[in-house]
Amino acid sequence: MTLNLGVIGTGAIGQDHIRRCSHALVGSRVVAVNDINQDQAARVVQQQGIEAEVYADGHRLVESPTVDAVLVTSWGPSHEEFVLAAIAAGKPVFCEKPLAVTAEGCRRIVDAEIAHGKRLVQVGFMRPYDQGYRALKEVIRSGRIGAPLMLHCAHRNPSVGENYTTDMAITDTLIHELDVLRWLLDDDYVSTQVIFPRKASGALAHLKDPQIVLLETAKGTRIDVEIFVNCQYGYDIQCEVVGDSGIAKLPEPSAVLLRHEASLSQAILTDWKQRFIDAYDVELQAFIDGVRAGRLTGPSSWDGYAAAVAADACVVAQRSGAIVPIEMPERPGFYAH
Repeated sequence: MTLNLGVIGTGAIGQDHIRRCSHALVGSRVVAVNDINQDQAARVVQQQGIEAEVYADGHRLVESPTVDAVLVTSWGPSHEEFVLAAIAAGKPVFCEKPLAVTAEGCRRIVDAEIAHGKRLVQVGFMRPYDQGYRALKEVIRSGRIGAPLMLHCAHRNPSVGENYTTDMAITDTLIHELDVLRWLLDDDYVSTQVIFPRKASGALAHLKDPQIVLLETAKGTRIDVEIFVNCQYGYDIQCEVVGDSGIAKLPEPSAVLLRHEASLSQAILTDWKQRFIDAYDVELQAFIDGVRAGRLTGPSSWDGYAAAVAADACVVAQRSGAIVPIEMPERPGFYAH
């Protein structure tokens, strides 16, 4: 059975996913698209060489009998309404992060999905599908380095746009670490603190950059994450796990080691889409396969909610400088591993 997909949002990530599902992955085709800019949606359909109906209204796309499952890749504040609409229609939905812009919105999605009685939602956290993170998790799971005591992490971007604000370092950037580190450790956060080192010369006037987020988990693991979004030299993701009998580090992306003009060098990526390009393919194939098999296994609504709860606390910590508790409700049995 070929899965008929409807895509809401034809911006950069929406276009990438339309390309993947139409030309790179197996078992699906895009039959409907929607965007607030209908002309752009029509251009994307033409550029991708697909036969898809362009809908003026995302809700009508969700309700269309030709659409089996929905991809939500629109503006973040619109995610909640379209995910809830998909649940109400009983259709599986893949939603790019954020699941909703507030923890309360994420909780409404969780409650709606539980009331429906079956998992329908997968959140677009791609890092658990990255080969490096999977290898790192296997080392932790095997016990080869003992219990994780500390994690030292970094999330660096070469630059950000004028509209990027200090709190977006949490809600748009750190949100990936908040998800993947929970998954990596199989643990929840209990507190956070945010501290600001000396401001980088490349940072915009209104932006505090870099910043360091300190997290503590329920099992007592301590985590520090450096967020530096004007590092200039490239897109750089780091994660080192210190265990009580060894250390494991996230592998670097594969790159050619070059000896040239009296120097030894290795290229560093500058584009986040390229850093995780394979992970995006794997996560969407997993969604397609999960829908066809009747069982989703990717990041759930609860994972989206947990990340949002932690992010909200981190934003409070940014503004106060204090250690802020992260109060995570007990995971419902509906989302048991």
